[in-house]
Amino acid sequence: MTARLEARSVSRAFGGLQVTRDVSFGLAAGDRVALIGPNGAGKTTLVNLISGGIPPSAGHFFMDGADITRLSVPARVGRGLVRTFQTTRLFPNLTVADNIALAILQRQGLTVRLFSRAADRPEVRAEWQALLVELGLDHLAGRQVAELAYGQQRLIDLAIGLALKPRVLLLDEPAAGVPHDQAAKILAAIERLPADIAVLMIEHDMDLVFRFARRVLVLAGGRLIFEGSPREVTADLEVRRAYLGSYADAGHRP
Repeated sequence: MTARLEARSVSRAFGGLQVTRDVSFGLAAGDRVALIGPNGAGKTTLVNLISGGIPPSAGHFFMDGADITRLSVPARVGRGLVRTFQTTRLFPNLTVADNIALAILQRQGLTVRLFSRAADRPEVRAEWQALLVELGLDHLAGRQVAELAYGQQRLIDLAIGLALKPRVLLLDEPAAGVPHDQAAKILAAIERLPADIAVLMIEHDMDLVFRFARRVLVLAGGRLIFEGSPREVTADLEVRRAYLGSYADAGHRP
């Protein structure tokens, strides 16, 4: 079966600094995969490479067998490769509905006049309403983003990602900055994602990782040092030395 997304021997150097080293992996439809590793491991660089923000020095990316290595970020989004970011990129003075409506219009290749109400277009309204209901966020539709708690803003980021109709969704630390006791809401929203989307999530909250992931990729020094199940990753000696250490020793198990 052709992978929904595939990285083949991807490397990236900045001058003499090798940040990503010969990384290969694949995502199938419906995958739920976590990418973990210590600070400086090259995780964000790898996601930037996948999403098209920077080109690889070597190697290739494929979607459904087609080489996308040289495609721009918008072209990759058009193929269904969508990324969320560590920090929110919302329009704070617009409502939740307006933010999502603008993402829908972007996906459709449409524009609106500066002061027009994108969210009121009937076909757009039907879509954003259904999306917010699906994520359990419909009660926030009329709220201005600036009024929301940060955890709620992270959920709206996820809703915007879904409004772009992803086939592959890259979640860059979706719980970053969210109080630990609220991270469960992020996970609940992720669990509501359509089953056929391939999801790759970077996250430092290991409790969240092990509740989310069916497969774990571990990056250290820009190199992929492990790929396996959450249960296997806690037992791997190289991973314990490179990253998990005290978490695994504390008796946490998936």
